[in-house]
Amino acid sequence: MTIMQKTYWLILTLGNATTFFLWQQHPDDLTLSLFIFTLLYSAIGFFDIFFSKRNLNRLYPVVAYIRYFLESFRVEIQQYFIANDTEEKPFNREQRSLVYQRSKSVRDTIAFGTQRDLLEENYLSLWHSLAPCDVKEEYKRTLIGGPDCKQPYSASRLNISAMSFGSLSKNAIEALNLGAHKGSFYHNTGEGGLSPYHLKHGGDIVWQIGSGLFSCRTQDGDFDHEVFRTKSALPQVKMIEIKLSQGAKPGHGGVLPKAKITDEIARIRLVNQDKDCISPAAHPKCKTPKELLNFVAELRELSQGKPVGFKLCLGNPAEFLAICKAMLELDIYPDFITVDGAEGGTGAAPVEFSNRLGMTCLESVYLIHNALIGVGIRDRISIIASGKTASAFDLLAKLAIGADAVNAARTMMMALGCIQSRSCNTNECPTGIATQDPARAKAIDVESKSERVKNFHKNTLHAFYELLGSMGLDDPDKLLPQMVKRRTPYGLLMSVGSLIKPLRKGEILEDRPLGNWSIWWQQASSEHFYVYDETILKPQELVRDNT
Repeated sequence: MTIMQKTYWLILTLGNATTFFLWQQHPDDLTLSLFIFTLLYSAIGFFDIFFSKRNLNRLYPVVAYIRYFLESFRVEIQQYFIANDTEEKPFNREQRSLVYQRSKSVRDTIAFGTQRDLLEENYLSLWHSLAPCDVKEEYKRTLIGGPDCKQPYSASRLNISAMSFGSLSKNAIEALNLGAHKGSFYHNTGEGGLSPYHLKHGGDIVWQIGSGLFSCRTQDGDFDHEVFRTKSALPQVKMIEIKLSQGAKPGHGGVLPKAKITDEIARIRLVNQDKDCISPAAHPKCKTPKELLNFVAELRELSQGKPVGFKLCLGNPAEFLAICKAMLELDIYPDFITVDGAEGGTGAAPVEFSNRLGMTCLESVYLIHNALIGVGIRDRISIIASGKTASAFDLLAKLAIGADAVNAARTMMMALGCIQSRSCNTNECPTGIATQDPARAKAIDVESKSERVKNFHKNTLHAFYELLGSMGLDDPDKLLPQMVKRRTPYGLLMSVGSLIKPLRKGEILEDRPLGNWSIWWQQASSEHFYVYDETILKPQELVRDNT
């Protein structure tokens, strides 16, 4: 027997004998309670030693429960009492406080100087101008829609990223959409598709069509042309987005735990309630680059010329160049591309997929922006960046690298009251946001929380325009990648994106050596996304181009 087990038997013997003796000598409520307590302690300990499936309980009977109790509060203890303002992940206290302050329109300034290490490796910063200016009103929105688009959309520079009804409660969806309506920006439905709560308050909608084809599928799971035609004609639906992959779990379909699948969600999505709703990893209508673009053209026609694009998390750059080749061959172009980063959020994802797959948002936007320039079609396609946007600097950095607009998801949830409890996949969200428990969801007051969503959007953009003006720019489109600086391991500042050669218009098509771009272009095929060829796919080092 272990020391703890021997100690337990000693406590058991002495405790029971002592309390029984006391009870016999003084038969009152106190001694009776002590005697019952020791008997209960004995019973629990006996079960732990001989029947428990937990190693700790068998070796440390009864007292092991103290460990489990304390462990249940570990995240909260870390968040509230141990972590400093800049060390939590994915959003630290400084970032969350900024979102809360701006959503409430209260003071968002700091005192006594920065807490950041400005010489930290990879620290991002900007060079300001001695001639700051104001941003012109006509440049505060961006027009999305290429030459083939009949109904282009004027979008805000900051919008609500994809979050599904199912992942979020109906009250949360309503508050987000009402906030979007009040602030004149769009609200992406997420792959769960259009629900009555997305449409209730009149906010602009980007309808996402994921691999599950939810809200436009037949009972057999095929694409329903007539249902899509009818719903896409709604005036509230401004754009259509095909989801190929998501930053938080690229290469994996969406996951809605069965605990969150209510009767209503099952009806909207046409899925069963007895198991997790897991979307296919590959989009059934977009298995090759050419199939993707043909689907883009089909949706544009069915929606009577509304902007149609696709969302992806970038992996192998050659696969994106394969899409570019297909665009040139078919003469079909999306109106926009939403670029998600590996740092993006999700309600449920395998750990390895979130931690180890995909490029970050800045890397991806830079590569996609340059790829479109290199094949001469950047002016036809807008880029929307997604993935962890909490501050005006986050917004500015994405636009500088090459995006035209930015989507934010988790910080919009924080505007609703999210406290980063990281329990989105349990249906037990303590704030009523990421749950389908009606009792919890009622905690969200739609009207007041929509004001906070509107305020966060307005105040973040105000800070962005001030930051842009401090650089001497009056138009976000004048931002360039070299304006964002990254601290090197040697303490110097290097322009973000300098690792990969920036391209000029049509340069890839000139058939001359371009380093990594030439390798990726050679690998790319418009007929398929991936080809294994040992003569081509040799390990390649990304060499910084100093030209």
